[in-house]
Amino acid sequence: MPENKSVIRTGICVIGAGSGGLSVAAGAVQMGARVVLIEGAEMGGDCLNAGCVPSKALIAAAEAAQAQRGSTRFGIAAVEPAVDFGAVKDHVAGVIAGIAPVDSQERFEGLGCVVIRDWARFTSPKAVEAGGKRILARRFVIATGSRAVVPPVPGIETVPYMTNETVFGLRERPGHLLILGGGPIGMEMAQAHRRLGSDVTVIEGARALGREDPEAAAVVLERLRAEGVRIAEGQGVVRLRGLEPGVEAVLADGTVIAGTHLLVAAGRKVMLDGLGLEAAGVAHDSKGVTVGANLRSVSNRRVYAVGDAAGGAQFTHLAGYHAGIVIRQAVLGLPAKVRGDHIPRVTYTDPELAQVGPSEAEARALWGDKLTVSRAEFHHNDRAQAMRAGEGFAKVMIAKGRVIGATVVGPHAGEVLAPLALAVSAKMKVSTLAGVVLPYPTLAEIGKRAAGTYFSPKLFDSPAVKRFVGLVQRFLP
Repeated sequence: MPENKSVIRTGICVIGAGSGGLSVAAGAVQMGARVVLIEGAEMGGDCLNAGCVPSKALIAAAEAAQAQRGSTRFGIAAVEPAVDFGAVKDHVAGVIAGIAPVDSQERFEGLGCVVIRDWARFTSPKAVEAGGKRILARRFVIATGSRAVVPPVPGIETVPYMTNETVFGLRERPGHLLILGGGPIGMEMAQAHRRLGSDVTVIEGARALGREDPEAAAVVLERLRAEGVRIAEGQGVVRLRGLEPGVEAVLADGTVIAGTHLLVAAGRKVMLDGLGLEAAGVAHDSKGVTVGANLRSVSNRRVYAVGDAAGGAQFTHLAGYHAGIVIRQAVLGLPAKVRGDHIPRVTYTDPELAQVGPSEAEARALWGDKLTVSRAEFHHNDRAQAMRAGEGFAKVMIAKGRVIGATVVGPHAGEVLAPLALAVSAKMKVSTLAGVVLPYPTLAEIGKRAAGTYFSPKLFDSPAVKRFVGLVQRFLP
C-alpha cells in the first residue's frame, strides 16, 4: 500500500522561523540532517520584522538627526534637522529588505529544508500538523518566540494603540507619543521619537530601566530628560480614554496626560497558544516550555525549546546560543547544557547601557566581601574625550581574581562590552584582561583600565612594595 503523501517523515521539525529556529534549521540541514521548518507568520520572526532590526534602523536615523543639533561642540554650526518621517520609515523598511534574503524561504529551501508556511499544531507526542501535512519527526524544536503583552488597563480596549508589531509601520510623526513601559524597548523608542521631533512621555509604574544597575540607569535617564523626554516613574496608569484625536492616560495619583499616539511596551508573552502542547505531553507554563539545562522538555524527550519559548531571558543572541546547544544534541548526539552567567544585554539608548554577568548588586549578594568592583570613567578615556562623549563609566566585577561581570554605560557601550563579555565567558583572570594590549585611542580601553585599577592599591599603596622597590633600586647595576 503506497505511503500517504500528506505525511512527511523527518529527522528534525523546527517550529518557528525566527532567530533561534533559523539557526537550528540552517545548522542541522547543512550538517546532513533532514529538516522541516514551519512558520505561520513572516520568515525572520519578530527580530527582523518588528524588533531588533527596525528598532536599530530607527535609532540610527534618530542619531543622525541629533548629530545636526549637537554639532556646535565640534565647532560646526548646529541646525534643526528637517525630518521626513515617511522617508525615515522607508529607510527602516530598506534595512529589513536588505537582511530578509538571509532569512527567506527561498534560502532555506535552497539549503535543503522543507519549508511549510502555516501554523503548527501537535496532534500527538510525535506528530505535528501544518499546511495540510502531518509531520513525524525524531526531534521537534519549539522556537515560537514572543509578542507584546497588552496590560489589562481599564479602557485600553477602547483606544487605538501600537506595539512593536505596528509602530514601525506608522508613517506620520506622532505629535505626542505616550509610551506605557520604561524598560529597554520603551526607552529606546522614547529617545528615537523625541530626536525625530515628537513630544514623548514614558509612563512606568515602578522604576524606569528597573532591571539595570541604578547608577548606570541614572546616566541614561538624565540624558533622555535633558533631551526632552518626560518620564513618569512610580505611577501606573489606572484608566485610558480615547480623545478626538488621541488618547488620555490617568495615573494613580490623578495626573492626566494627553497624547496623540499610544505605544504599549510593557513586556512580552511567549507564543505557545494553539500549539497543542497538551496533545504532545509537553509541560509548560506562562513563561514557556518547561525544559532542563539541556533545553529538552522534561516531559517529552522528543521536544526541545529555544529562545523565548525556553522560558528565560528574551534576546535574539540568546536564541542563537540556544540553537547551538540543541544542534550539539539533536544533530551530533553530544551532551550540552546551557549556562546563563555569560549572557550579555544592551539597551540601545544614547548613551548605551550594556551588561554581562551579574550587576554590582547581584554580585554582592552572591559573593559578599569577596567581591571587588573596579571601575573607570569615560571622561578619562581619550577617544571618548575626542568624541565629546565623556559621560558614563565601566564597572568590572571580580571574584577570586576572575572577571565575573561588567556594566558599561557610555558611548557605544554595546561594542565596548565585547572584550568584557569574552572575559566573563572564558572566566578570565583579571590579570589577563589588564595585560591585553589594545590600540590607542579606543573606547574599549576603558575595560582594560577598569581591570587595571584592581591592582592599583596592591602596587601603588603598599608599603611592602615600596620597600621592595627601594631595595631593588639600591642594588641595580
